[in-house]
Amino acid sequence: MATAMYGVASLCALPAVLWNRARFRTAALALACSAAVLQCVVFAGMAAAHHRFIPTGTHEVQAALGLLIAAAFLLIAARYRTISFGLFALPMAFLLALPSALGPDHYTFSSPLARGGWIAIHVASLLAADTALVFSLLASFLYLLQERRLKDKHAPGFFAWLPPLDTMDRIAQSTLVLGFLCMTLGLFAGSLIAQERVGATYFQDPKVVLSFAMWLIYVSILLVRQSKGLRGRQAMYVSTIAFLVVLSVWAANLFSSVHRFAAP
Repeated sequence: MATAMYGVASLCALPAVLWNRARFRTAALALACSAAVLQCVVFAGMAAAHHRFIPTGTHEVQAALGLLIAAAFLLIAARYRTISFGLFALPMAFLLALPSALGPDHYTFSSPLARGGWIAIHVASLLAADTALVFSLLASFLYLLQERRLKDKHAPGFFAWLPPLDTMDRIAQSTLVLGFLCMTLGLFAGSLIAQERVGATYFQDPKVVLSFAMWLIYVSILLVRQSKGLRGRQAMYVSTIAFLVVLSVWAANLFSSVHRFAAP
């Protein structure tokens, strides 16, 4: 239950931070606080049952680290009245608590069909994220062309078919957000598959590490674009950076050992 709450709180933090939605802010804080309390209850029960207060084993240490990260986020939110750190802290708490929630050993899917379904979600979501990024980059580039055409009175009317600047800016922003949501879902599905296959050691794989680093960079890009109100050339630079990061993750497949499990 705590892990599920961290996951939902992570999703609520997106509109709360990026678009300043008060309801999602309240929900994210309430869910994160409830999850932390539940984790404290679990650790207290484990301590009473095993007569020890220090976590042992990889999963217990991971869950304890996730609890500390969530507690630090809640303290910062209470002291400084900001939940911006929730974009980073809550997904980290979720991912750290997930292996412990799945069980002390490797999680096993109930059937090959269930495992194949999660693989399909993983691949489809990441491909959708890449597609959304391409359109975000394209919309930003066309924004520049239209902007230059409107400023130059003697420019040829070849690009007169382009939509208004505001429309292209909204397309670039919405596809960037859509790509982030698809990427988040794809990474979650991939984490479940890797946990079932190789356990927590999948974090040693360069592709996995780079994928989560890419996710953090993506969050930073969204924050910068939203807070600074970037448009035009600056927005194109932001979309280009996100696209280049995705390409680097694809290149990491050459060095990945975990992703070989997708082969028949």
